[in-house]
Amino acid sequence: MKELLIRILDLFGLACWLEITTENPRCTYYFGPFLTPKEALQEQHGYIEDLTEEGAKSIVVRMRRCKPRILTIFDELGESKSFLGILNISTQVS
Repeated sequence: MKELLIRILDLFGLACWLEITTENPRCTYYFGPFLTPKEALQEQHGYIEDLTEEGAKSIVVRMRRCKPRILTIFDELGESKSFLGILNISTQVS
């Protein structure tokens, strides 16, 4: 019964998700769905522990009611900002 309720809430974007961002690597992770904010926050320690063991730094956790389409977002530009001034793209047609 609980799983059915979570599915219904998730369908409408009302389920609870943990949004965890890290600076190194520069990523956003979504863990869930959960029925209540309390359940989501009770589970956060396991996810933080796993990310820490993988070497993640500057971990920030937020509980959100949302419906993420992508569960792991890797910010590739955050890793290569030093190259932005070097790349020139021309769209000129001769």
